[in-house]
Amino acid sequence: MTPTQLSQAVLRSVRGAVASGELRVAVPEGPDGVALRRPPRHVGAHAWSTGIALRLAGPAGLPAAEVAGRLRARLAAEPGVAEVRVTGGGFLTIALAADAEPALLRALLAAPPAPSLPDDPALDAARWAAVAGGDPAGGLLVQRVSNPLFLVRYARSRCAALARGAAALGVVPDPDAAPFELPAERELLAALRDAGRPAVRLPSIAEALLTVEALRPTLPTGDEKPGAVHRARLALAQATGTVLADGLHDLGVSAPEWL
Repeated sequence: MTPTQLSQAVLRSVRGAVASGELRVAVPEGPDGVALRRPPRHVGAHAWSTGIALRLAGPAGLPAAEVAGRLRARLAAEPGVAEVRVTGGGFLTIALAADAEPALLRALLAAPPAPSLPDDPALDAARWAAVAGGDPAGGLLVQRVSNPLFLVRYARSRCAALARGAAALGVVPDPDAAPFELPAERELLAALRDAGRPAVRLPSIAEALLTVEALRPTLPTGDEKPGAVHRARLALAQATGTVLADGLHDLGVSAPEWL
């Protein structure tokens, strides 16, 4: 389950409570309808927290903890949700199911990456600078990974290269083929789940991808035969490429497959 899917599940729970008469409030809509964040002391990599009940408490004329309690059972029944607890006087802390990682990758692989915009270095730098800062006539044009714009575009092109190499070897992505056990892999998965500002999120994802690649190759090397581990690694790489391409596209920045 992606952060967007979880946000939608929270909204469905609110709509259900309103339709049943449990809550009498206007349902939040739009991209800012439900904010998700990591709980301060979450256990495991699959926990999220939302303060939607705090937001609805005033309009509903109820304590936030009671609003959260009325939403908890509905949200816990959503596919992909393992447990929901009311914490901190009204926060909903949500634990995703154990298969959340393969499910996340399957959801990302189901949608192709956004098409790349025309490659225009000056325009790309200007658009990145508008949301992330930096010098569009200087540092953002430098072709080094110390430049966050180059880092993200390079990681995106690296993912595309891995997909081409996998096709030549007959390796197909399968997120269920093998577990992700390296701490770096789990950090990359956590970065893919996070729903933060693109200018912060995309470089974090790109850096995590390149760290994983430096620690272990996605594709077979030497005389190594393609196996289950390569199919799982390819799923992670291709899902990462999709997220990077989509994020760059949303910023109006090109995301070429060759760099």
